[in-house]
Amino acid sequence: MRHLALLSRLARPADTKIVLLVLDGLGDLATPAQPRTALEAAATPHLDALAGRASLGRILPVATGVTPGSGPGHLALFGYDPAAPENDIGRGVLEALGLGLVLAPTDVTARGNFATADAAGNLVDRRAGRIPTAACERVCARINAALAGFDGGRVEVVPGEAHRFVLWLRGDGLSAAVDDTDPQALGVPPQAARETAPDGAATAALVRRAVAVMEQAIADEPQANRVLLRGFSRLPDLPQMDELYKLRLGAFAGYPLYRGVASACGMEVVPCGKRIGEILDTVAARWSDFDYFFLHVKQTDQAGEDGDLATKTAVIEEVDRELPRLLALGSDVLAITGDHSTPAPMKAHSFHPVPLLLAAEIAFADGARRFTERTAATGHLGTFPSRDLMGLLLAHAGRLEKYGA
Repeated sequence: MRHLALLSRLARPADTKIVLLVLDGLGDLATPAQPRTALEAAATPHLDALAGRASLGRILPVATGVTPGSGPGHLALFGYDPAAPENDIGRGVLEALGLGLVLAPTDVTARGNFATADAAGNLVDRRAGRIPTAACERVCARINAALAGFDGGRVEVVPGEAHRFVLWLRGDGLSAAVDDTDPQALGVPPQAARETAPDGAATAALVRRAVAVMEQAIADEPQANRVLLRGFSRLPDLPQMDELYKLRLGAFAGYPLYRGVASACGMEVVPCGKRIGEILDTVAARWSDFDYFFLHVKQTDQAGEDGDLATKTAVIEEVDRELPRLLALGSDVLAITGDHSTPAPMKAHSFHPVPLLLAAEIAFADGARRFTERTAATGHLGTFPSRDLMGLLLAHAGRLEKYGA
């Protein structure tokens, strides 16, 4: 909080624009089996040219050795300390806000995944084959029909993107002190909901009963026949970025979780498409409305989680082809990075540092020939906590007063 308070004290309005382009899960690994990362394998002439006149470095989303979720990873990019207790926000409420749900302070939400289990009840796919959103909506309708009248109608599921949904618990006496039911592993059954503190016992029992009803309703589904729940949480109470940094902030993200994080931090969430070209169409149309633009590309992370280096490489090349359009808008500061690393060999988020490129008129020009994990590791910016990136963006944009006499 001291860090935020200092930035807020020094922040000043200015006629400059900042763009933060987040390629979700950007960082990757070079291993004997995979000698090149996606950034190294990609043909990126525009990123390469930009790297030559930019500062490079690496960011640590939470701390050395700590693997972040998407929520903490983005909170850190926006200047919050994700390890501080007051910023420990569950994924459920972020997903709910991203779907546009209007929550009461007493409500509890959880992020849900549809999953596939075999005849023995063991998980064989934690994402149900990434079923289409239309299928998710159909399965959620089946569940809500089964839940009609359950416990006074306090339990509902709301479909999200693909295999994702939100579990919404309403009413008094609820607690967010409930552990995840997702075992984060295959070959085992989902975990039963358990309280993480004594006041969560009644809510955990409610969730267990609700899950039994939900899974009975979808037992005959070929793919989405189990539910996995993560991030039980309530509405957060974060200091808002517009007040902290004296900025007009726009969020351009096509997926609910990232819209939810941006909304919780005080950004205006602008409806847009999911691919970088569609996102840039909307950014260009709203260029005069904001000082700070958060652009989110999801497909790099999806490919990393699938262990698909070729697709991750292709997404980076797609971003590179569109980069001239972004540069032509004329931002004063452009940062390109990720919220965390999702190495294809690991098929999951990881603790590895994330490469960062920062371009601005007063950025130290490293003269790198490419933007990769290796060049970032030797860049002028070094390796530093993600939560410090916001201060660098404001400073390069001339938006921080001098500290002290």
